[in-house]
Amino acid sequence: MEKAAETPRRSRNDGPTAAEVTERLRHQIQEGLWSPGESLREVRLCAEFEVGRSIVRRALSNLADDGMVVLEPNRGASVTVTTLQEVFDLYELRAGLYGVAARFACIRSSAPLMKEILRKADVLIAASEAGASANELIHQSEVIFSLMAGTASTEAQKMIEAVRRKTRWHWSYVGLAESSTVQGPFEHWRTMRAGLAARDPAKAAEGARNILYFMQSEVARLMLARGLGMQDSVQPSPPRRRAAGAGAG
Repeated sequence: MEKAAETPRRSRNDGPTAAEVTERLRHQIQEGLWSPGESLREVRLCAEFEVGRSIVRRALSNLADDGMVVLEPNRGASVTVTTLQEVFDLYELRAGLYGVAARFACIRSSAPLMKEILRKADVLIAASEAGASANELIHQSEVIFSLMAGTASTEAQKMIEAVRRKTRWHWSYVGLAESSTVQGPFEHWRTMRAGLAARDPAKAAEGARNILYFMQSEVARLMLARGLGMQDSVQPSPPRRRAAGAGAG
C-alpha cells in the first residue's frame, strides 16, 4: 500500500511544500532577483511555484520571521529594505548578546548541557574543515547559540531572538560562502570553544563576539559589492576588531 502511494510524478496538489518555496524565494532574494522594496504578489508566486495561496502565504510568513520580507495589512508582502547602517547596528547588537549568551553558558550550564554544546562545537569545526556548505555551517551555529542562549534570562532570550530574526538568514550564509578570508570565523569558534571548556566567561564571550564581528564585515562587504544597502547617505564606520581579528554569526 505504501509503495502504491508513491508515484514517480507528484500532482499539483503534491507540489513544492511551504519550506521548499521558502528556500527558493530566500535564494532568489539573496541573489538579487527581487529588489529591495519590490512587491511579492501572491498571484505571481502561485504561478511561478505552481502552488496554492496557502503555501505561498506560509512561505512569506517564514521569510518575514527571518527579516527578509515585510508583511503589511492590505498591502501584502515586499522585500525588506535593509540599509548598510542597519546591518552594522544589528550585528553589533547581536555580537553583544551572543557574548552574554556565551558568558552565561560558562556560568550556568549544567555539566550535561556543556558537554552537548562542546560536542556540537567540535562537529561544527570538523564540518568547516571538511568543506561543509555555508548553509549547513550557519544552521549548526544557530543550534549551538540557541543552547547557550537558553541559559540566559527570559528577557535576554527575547532580545537575542528579536535580533536573530533580522540577521539570521538575511545575508549570513551568503557572506560566509563568499568570504574572502580562507579560515573564516572558525578560529574565533575555537577560542569560544576553549573558553567554554575552561568555564572562562571572558574568553568564551570574546570568541562569541568575534564570530559575529567577522560576519558583520563579510556581510557588509557583500552588500557593498552588490550595490545593496546604500539607501542611507551616512556611511558606517569600519567594524571594531577584537584581539586577533573580526567576527560574526
